Amino acid sequence: MSNLKQKLKEKIDLWRPRTAKLMKEHSDVVIDQVTIGQAIGGMRGLKSLVTDISYLDPHEGIRYRGYTLPEVFEKLPKPEGSEMPYVEGAFYLLLTGEIPSESEVADVADEFKKRRILPRYVYEVIDAFPSISHPMAIFSTAILTMHRESFFSKKYHAGIPKNDYWDPMYEDSCNLLAKLPEIASYIYAKLYRDGKRIQSNPNLDMGGNFAHMMGIPAPYDDVARMHFIIHADHESGNVSAHTGHLVASTLSDIYLSISAMINGLAGPLHGLANQEVLRWLQDLVHRMDGKVPTESEIKQFVWDTLNSGQVIPGYGHAVLRKTDPRYALQREFCLTHLKDDLLFKYTDMLYKVVPDILKEHGKAKNPWPNVDAQSGIIQWHYGVTEYDFYTILFGVGRSIGIAANLIWDRALGYPLERPKSVTTDMLEKIAMDSKMK
Repeated sequence: MSNLKQKLKEKIDLWRPRTAKLMKEHSDVVIDQVTIGQAIGGMRGLKSLVTDISYLDPHEGIRYRGYTLPEVFEKLPKPEGSEMPYVEGAFYLLLTGEIPSESEVADVADEFKKRRILPRYVYEVIDAFPSISHPMAIFSTAILTMHRESFFSKKYHAGIPKNDYWDPMYEDSCNLLAKLPEIASYIYAKLYRDGKRIQSNPNLDMGGNFAHMMGIPAPYDDVARMHFIIHADHESGNVSAHTGHLVASTLSDIYLSISAMINGLAGPLHGLANQEVLRWLQDLVHRMDGKVPTESEIKQFVWDTLNSGQVIPGYGHAVLRKTDPRYALQREFCLTHLKDDLLFKYTDMLYKVVPDILKEHGKAKNPWPNVDAQSGIIQWHYGVTEYDFYTILFGVGRSIGIAANLIWDRALGYPLERPKSVTTDMLEKIAMDSKMK
């Protein structure tokens, strides 16, 4: 048993009594109320899910196991000579709640390296897609195809005890996560590089190897590490996380669950925001004839956009009430590596003027930039200029957190998810009854 798996087993054994006690002694305690607006409006803000992996703090942004993102990036071990931490270290943290040591990260990195080899049939499935296919459709299918590799599926049908469900789920998760960079980079090669694949480098960590297979030199390895870590998890209520949890609650294996998660992420209301920001920025550059505008010019453009009824892409967040720490981390990287990039100059200027304008405009609850306001321009700068591929990068990162959540779902025996529905007639009656009181 690997060190990480042994550590996880110890954590699970300690955690199970806490969940069991809550269910046995306090299951009737009310934690939230449901309004008609929430029932019709997509359950936004309804407290009805449990995850210990991450929490979205309105003032501190996403916390991984209690650590803010700046703390995560400061404390996690980094490959020699790198600015950004090991992605494998983030996986260790999400699973155990502990910051790994150098040797513990090295163990996880070695485990992932052993599991990287992709079955031949997965390449064949990817190759079978028409070259005009959307990369997310290929990505989801490639993952789904590996259902036949599932240890959990085999163990379940052999009659494994419920308390051991987490074990093969862990094995499946490590196997899949280790293979995702290879799948993603091969899809990129098929669609955008005439099928010219770059072989994996067995000596590199997950982020470094992805950059190598993409054929992009340093510091793109740090871009990959940063991108995968900041997108790794975002509570359980977002569409991709909730879809993965929902499908897995049927005891589907990790391949079925992550494939479903990818399908949710592919929707334009979830995973495509950074593309829209980049498209909007490039249109702005075109309008300005490729020149860096003055502050007064950019202010006028922002006001004209708002007064026309449009929004400023990349600004605002349903929960956050300050600058998204994921944006701030990317901004610091850009100030070091992209300070002369034209798109970043526009992004930097918008950052300096938009929040005050949105405050004055008065309609935005959060006038600050979110993660999508900058992630696309970094990819563009390093030559990844194909918009449709950006959501795959998001998907690789998000799979890390969802896998950690699903392992713990199995460990704690979370049941099939099955909420109850009501009809519109029922809602109207409830509304009328409330008026009569």
